[in-house]
Amino acid sequence: MPRIRVLVVDDAVVMRRLISEALGSDAELEVVGAAANGRIALQKIPQVNPDVITLDVEMPELDGLATVRELRKTYPKLPVIMFSALTLKGAGATLDALAAGATDYVTKPANVSNLAEGLAQLRAELVPKIKAHCRHVLPAAGALAPLSRTGPPAVTGTVARGDPTVVPQVLAIGCSTGGPNALAELFRGITTALPVPCVIVQHMPPFFTKMLAERLGKNSPNRFFEGEEHQLLEPGSVYIAPGGKHMEIQRHGGTVRIHLQEGPPENSCRPAVDVLFRSVATTYGAATLALIMTGMGQDGLRGCEVIREQGGRMLAQDEATSVVWGMPGYVAQAGLADKVLPLSHLAGEIMRRLRLSAPRLQQTG
Repeated sequence: MPRIRVLVVDDAVVMRRLISEALGSDAELEVVGAAANGRIALQKIPQVNPDVITLDVEMPELDGLATVRELRKTYPKLPVIMFSALTLKGAGATLDALAAGATDYVTKPANVSNLAEGLAQLRAELVPKIKAHCRHVLPAAGALAPLSRTGPPAVTGTVARGDPTVVPQVLAIGCSTGGPNALAELFRGITTALPVPCVIVQHMPPFFTKMLAERLGKNSPNRFFEGEEHQLLEPGSVYIAPGGKHMEIQRHGGTVRIHLQEGPPENSCRPAVDVLFRSVATTYGAATLALIMTGMGQDGLRGCEVIREQGGRMLAQDEATSVVWGMPGYVAQAGLADKVLPLSHLAGEIMRRLRLSAPRLQQTG
């Protein structure tokens, strides 16, 4: 049986051993090499021919960001998963690496002296991401797992649902793996301040969500915030759920405000898209426009069902432009999406639905 070949790059001997042990315990993975910095890693790539690389952010000689930039000149498609510390500095460096071409990231175990906990965290977070980005190596993992309930057939075009004359009063977005870069492209295409508030769950830990909001807000006509308790939702403003907390929205008299809570994770996530989407459906009903973008797993599927039950509208990113077609794939497979579109078409579709002027999109064959 073929195995996924992994090159581990980290300047710390303890971390290299920990990562190698965590990956080596999985029968579908094989650690084929290790390197103490990016310069050594670049020399090893043609020697060991990896399917994926795990890459530390902070290293001597050639750090993770510089390594990604060099690597992408020769290996534009090789998956690279960054390893970063759960700090503000680590968050900034990781987002820089993603913008430079890194595929994904995980945060380092906080306590590497506790071997069992470190191994458990790596197996839970790193192994699924490696397999998601290397589906071509494991043919049996190429398709989406069956839905846990019977649903309508997959959607590839337009579905006439709800009342198309209802103008959305909110835009709700859910995304995960590949989301930071996808969100950046989406909002580059939204060149006018949104006439409605926008709420987002992007699966990220603390520090990362605040940094993401700041970066997305640069040169945008919209204001970006990491969501805060009781914060007022206003048009032209985008609120990203803070890492480690579920974000909901609630109506208070004539206003709608954010509520943060630390209930149990859903779909192994906190924040979870399902939590946000259920609250959006309750608050806005048929005046909801939701978008599911690139990401692993099924988070958002149940929330999309609730939005659809309330008469809301749904968009999903297509497989070709998704880093991982898990979250949008399950929504499309369940027949919940009004349209399944490439990333480059989503901004125009949103602007059209919000009654904003947008250039007419060219139809693809």
